[in-house]
Amino acid sequence: MRRYFGTDGVRGEVGKPPLTPEFVLRLGQAAGAYFRARERRPVVLLAKDTRESSDLLEAALVAGLLGQGVRVEHLGVLPTPGVAHLTRALSATAGAVISASHNPYQDNGIKFFGPDGEKLSDEAEEAIEALLEEAHPLRGVGTVGDFREAERLYLDFLLEHAPDLSGLKIGLDLAHGATYRLGPKLFQRAGAEVLAFFNTPDGRNINRACGSTHPEALARFVVELGLDLGVAFDGDGDRALFVDRKGRLFHGDHVLYLLAKALGEEGVVGTVMSNMALEVRLKEEGIAFHRAAVGDRYVLEMLKEKGLHLGGEPSGHVILRRHHTTGDGLLTALFVLKALKALGGDLADWYEALPLYPQVLKNVRVADKARVMAHPALREAIAEAERALQGLGRVNVRPSGTEPLVRVMVEGPGGLVEEVAEALAGRVAELAKMVADGA
Repeated sequence: MRRYFGTDGVRGEVGKPPLTPEFVLRLGQAAGAYFRARERRPVVLLAKDTRESSDLLEAALVAGLLGQGVRVEHLGVLPTPGVAHLTRALSATAGAVISASHNPYQDNGIKFFGPDGEKLSDEAEEAIEALLEEAHPLRGVGTVGDFREAERLYLDFLLEHAPDLSGLKIGLDLAHGATYRLGPKLFQRAGAEVLAFFNTPDGRNINRACGSTHPEALARFVVELGLDLGVAFDGDGDRALFVDRKGRLFHGDHVLYLLAKALGEEGVVGTVMSNMALEVRLKEEGIAFHRAAVGDRYVLEMLKEKGLHLGGEPSGHVILRRHHTTGDGLLTALFVLKALKALGGDLADWYEALPLYPQVLKNVRVADKARVMAHPALREAIAEAERALQGLGRVNVRPSGTEPLVRVMVEGPGGLVEEVAEALAGRVAELAKMVADGA
């Protein structure tokens, strides 16, 4: 069982365990030892987002890698999927990204990609964690390069999939994050008229009241400025949500439905958080639907297991497996726009084509996710919530893979959903207090 790696790398508040410079140095040493055992002269591509702490963690990670004889190529600020693409395209040993995605600036994280451009397997992360417990004497002196072509190469890859966007007015919410330069360039070169918002990072404003977790401002801008649509990215650019011309949120479930139709997919992989309406509609149209655990790594695993090519999450992580190995917000946006051109209509039309079931999500902050999730009383509380829905909905309670939260999701009839979710979240909060008090 992994102690430090979650569903999306090692993540936490900077300066607090585990995300201290001392730990990150050791992590670099352990990862370097792991890569060196598999390749005589390993090369790691390294990028970051715009958080003020990224430079500090970058220095610590690089020091650890260099001490194991690893060659590090700095990519600068680049979206996470750009690192995944370049790692595979350039035949690097591994890729590394310093980012906490959609989290606030105080948090940061480190994730690794293997030479295939996929996130490291659970087994690989466990092996690196085991190496953390060992001493790693100097095994060589690695070197550092500044790979200035990274952004251009990634942009070229994206433009290969771009439709002609002439005549479209698009608003982009760049979340003051890793897409702040690349996003406007991409859509302008594809022919769109672009209005860029939240594109002035200062190290502390990443995701603050903007981005895919807070698309409200973008929705307002789209309506007020008469734009055709808006696209909101998260801090590291691996997810995208959309806003139609009426200011309504077109999220990952809508995207999966639109792309499944446009691409002629035989099956789609969602997660336990995907709306029941998506599952019902796809099955009505003869498209199989499968649910994976939350996390794009698990979506990818199921896609490979089922031999499918399209999957994703309501949060906007969408994997187009024929074209990429991980979620890519910029690529997703291009394929959504390409689908609209192929099928006709705009986002507003396709929003109305998939009426979603009411869904309420409550986040409960807890000190010990594992003990709360294992508490016998939680199973009783979930069963009670399911009985209250009278077979008309579903309940999902899961620990966050990146934050000290337990997420409570209830889906079903409108008024009843809110009531059941509130009661269940209250019970989870009570259990969290009991666990903290030693009960």
